[in-house]
Amino acid sequence: MSERILLTGASGQVGGELVRTLAALGEVVAPHRDELDMADAASVLKFVRDIRPRWIVNPAAYTAVDKAESEPELAYAINAEAVRALGEGARKVGAAVIHFSTDYVFDGTGTAPYRETDATGPVSVYGASKLAGERALEETGAGYMIFRTSWVYGATGKNFLRTILKAARERDRLRVVADQHGAPTWSRDLAKMTAHVMERMEALAGGRDLAESIAEFQGVYHAAGAGETTWHGFAAEATAKLREREPGAKVAEVDAIPTSEYPTPAKRPANSRLNCEKLMERFGWRMRDWRDSLGEVMKEL
Repeated sequence: MSERILLTGASGQVGGELVRTLAALGEVVAPHRDELDMADAASVLKFVRDIRPRWIVNPAAYTAVDKAESEPELAYAINAEAVRALGEGARKVGAAVIHFSTDYVFDGTGTAPYRETDATGPVSVYGASKLAGERALEETGAGYMIFRTSWVYGATGKNFLRTILKAARERDRLRVVADQHGAPTWSRDLAKMTAHVMERMEALAGGRDLAESIAEFQGVYHAAGAGETTWHGFAAEATAKLREREPGAKVAEVDAIPTSEYPTPAKRPANSRLNCEKLMERFGWRMRDWRDSLGEVMKEL
C-alpha cells in the first residue's frame, strides 16, 4: 500500500498507536483537533473531500461516559453525525471506512459473550450515541467495517490502568467494582489488528477500487482482549505485577465492591463480554489474552 489514510483521533489511545502502525501502509494524514473539528459534520465532510483518502480510520469519539449524560448533543455530534459525514465523504471519493465502537451498545444483561448479531440496547447516552454512529455509517452506503471493543487501555493517556497504578502508590486500600464483567483491550493490539485487516483487504483488491473487496467483508466485528475478568480482577492483576516489579514498595490492597457502592451518572453494562470468533473466522486474527497484553504494557510504564 502507498495510498493516503485519513486517521482521526490521533491524540487518543488507539489513534496514537495507529499513527505508528499504519505508517507502513501508506501516507497517514492525522489532523489535530484545530484542523478537523469532529463536532462539525460539515467540516468533516469537506476534509474528506479535500484529501481524498483511500482509507478512513476513525477511533475518534466522545468517550466521557458520565459527562455525556449532561452533554448529549455534543456526544451525538461526535459519535454519530461526524461518523455519518465520514461515511458520506467516503462514498463520494471511493474510500473505505474502519470505525471503532463499543460494548456499551448492549444493555449488559446475561452472562454469555455478546455476538455481533445479538440485540443492542444501550443504557447510557454514550452507548446510544455510539450505536447511532454505527447505524449512520451503515446508512451512507460506504464500504465499512465496525470494530466494537471494550475496556481500552495502554501505557499512555488517561485510562483505568494508569489511574489504578497511580492510586495504588498513594493509598493503602482501593475499592473497585467486582460485578461488571468484560475484558481489557490494549490499544496496540487494536492497532495491529486494524493494520492486518487493511492489508488483507488490499491484497484482495489488488490495487483496484476497494468497494468490491470490502462488500463481502463489511459489517460489525467484535475485537476485545481474550479471556474475561472484572474491574476488580483487572486492578488486582495490575497491582500484583507492580509488586513483582517493585518489591518493597508500598502498593495498596484492592477490595471488591458491588456497583451499588460506586454510583455514577451513567449506568454501566454488567456484562461487557464480547465474542470475537467472527474476527478470527473472517480475517484469521485472534485477540490476545488480556493478561498477556497487560504484562507487556506494564514493562512500558
